[in-house]
Amino acid sequence: MSDSRPARRLISSGSPFEETIAYSRAVVDGDWIFVSGTTGYDYATMTLSDDVAEQCAQTLRNIAAALAEADASLADVVRVHYLLPDGSDFEACWPALREAFGEVRPAATMMQVPLMDPAMKIEIEVTARRHG
Repeated sequence: MSDSRPARRLISSGSPFEETIAYSRAVVDGDWIFVSGTTGYDYATMTLSDDVAEQCAQTLRNIAAALAEADASLADVVRVHYLLPDGSDFEACWPALREAFGEVRPAATMMQVPLMDPAMKIEIEVTARRHG
């Protein structure tokens, strides 16, 4: 009997944290894509803005890049978790979130939690499903 399940595929952003902490930026399992908690680091310059709105926008660009590598896009996102150390910063992110998900309107949860580095003002995790 042959196994017809699609192979699981790991996607890396190139961040050294992925190997150090033993995780992948994203995991593709069939039509499902699970994107790890992602922050606003600009990996091209290894910089992190002080502005939460810019961190949010960069985080979404990082997520979109991981999804593109999985042959998907932000339009395929079905679930989002927003993690912020300061919940009052969330409203500043709304324009970027509306631009990314305005037509998609995934199920979403915002949680106020401490993040690994005090410079990080938002972390976003998504689940996506490719269609067709």
